[in-house]
Amino acid sequence: QVQLVESGGGLVQAGGSLRLSCAASGRTFSSYSIAWFRQAPGKPLEFVCGINRDSGSTYYADSVKGRFTISRDNAKNTVYLQMNSLKPEDTATYSCAARSGSMVVTATSYDFWGQGTQVTVSS
Repeated sequence: QVQLVESGGGLVQAGGSLRLSCAASGRTFSSYSIAWFRQAPGKPLEFVCGINRDSGSTYYADSVKGRFTISRDNAKNTVYLQMNSLKPEDTATYSCAARSGSMVVTATSYDFWGQGTQVTVSS
């Protein structure tokens, strides 16, 4: 079992930055791949980025590539999402998710989810 808690959301102007954190409970955090998803009102859940459990390799959606960076600190049981050059279209609730296998982009493949944190980007 893994419990995930996101933090770091807020209101920021376009062009600004935020860093989200996903803190996990459990001693086997390093054995989980972690992904960030987001959902804007009236829109489907969207994969943002993910980081693999073993290699630490990362993968980004085209919409955030070059602006967002995902990283993990296994000693702190935490995954970070650094978001730069934010745009109004980045406004959404951001959730982190964990699965014991390799990182994938399909939300239904993740077993554990946090409650989400709101990110609002004003124009």
